[in-house]
Amino acid sequence: MSITVLFHFLVVILGLCVFEIITSVDNAVINAHVLKTLPSKYRRIFLVWGILIAVFVIRGVLPFLIVWMANPKLSFVQVITFAFSSSPDIQKYVELSKPILLLGGGIYLVFVCLGWLFMEEKKYAFLVEHFIHKQSVWFYAIISVLFTGILFLAVKKSPFLAMSASVGATVFFITDGFKKNAEAKEQQLINLNMSAWSKIIYLEVLDASFSIDGVIGAFAFTISVPLILLGNGIGAFVVRELTIKGIDIIAKYAYLKNGAMYSIGFLGVIMILESFGQHYPFWLAPANTFLLLFVFLYLSHKEIKRAEEKKPSEKS
Repeated sequence: MSITVLFHFLVVILGLCVFEIITSVDNAVINAHVLKTLPSKYRRIFLVWGILIAVFVIRGVLPFLIVWMANPKLSFVQVITFAFSSSPDIQKYVELSKPILLLGGGIYLVFVCLGWLFMEEKKYAFLVEHFIHKQSVWFYAIISVLFTGILFLAVKKSPFLAMSASVGATVFFITDGFKKNAEAKEQQLINLNMSAWSKIIYLEVLDASFSIDGVIGAFAFTISVPLILLGNGIGAFVVRELTIKGIDIIAKYAYLKNGAMYSIGFLGVIMILESFGQHYPFWLAPANTFLLLFVFLYLSHKEIKRAEEKKPSEKS
């Protein structure tokens, strides 16, 4: 393996790992709050089985499933073979289906970002975020017009490309419903006298819905399933450790979610443009993720310092 190829792999894996971590912070916070209400025995059960399900089942199977859906003429076994072999025939076939894979994923990610900008309560990093949030009534009109425009362009190229766009929008509306329900139910899960097993099952379903963002976004970095499995898997393990040990520290970084959402939106735009024939260097997606993480960590750190400076003056 040449140094160039090794560098390529390391940049992509590191980018995937960071992207998985920042897009899973919300999930980790909810998990940590609910786990505090469970006996230690059930916490261990969730953390052990949660790792197996979240990493090896959801993040392990979903990338293969996405590639298979984009390549209906291949069997699921052939897709797995493609991932772990260098068969030129299958690789060429999957490469040709790349636009179909990217467009659905890109639409999903852009809709996630716009949904956050328009509809969610948030810590505003910029004044424009507050302005956009006040225009929330226009959210569905905007994404409908955007979707219609993309669908029009996709139909001109291929019916399969148009179908991919439709699937991306459908997945967004399904998972968005799960996430909104999760936010509404978080306090109920903490306060209500639900059984421990009910809470664990609910958290597993929640994990699955949150993991979709990371898996779909991974295809903006690479269509190599082994790299996606490795990068997302490492990121998921790190998020589990944060859930156990460092969630109170992470929660102080108020603008991390802003960074995650802008990264998701940027990757979605890249995926949509690539599906229509644009080409970008492999390092663009990781560089975007690193840059946005740095910017919003810096903004969060400044916010923490401002809060600490206010405390002495309030006491005096």
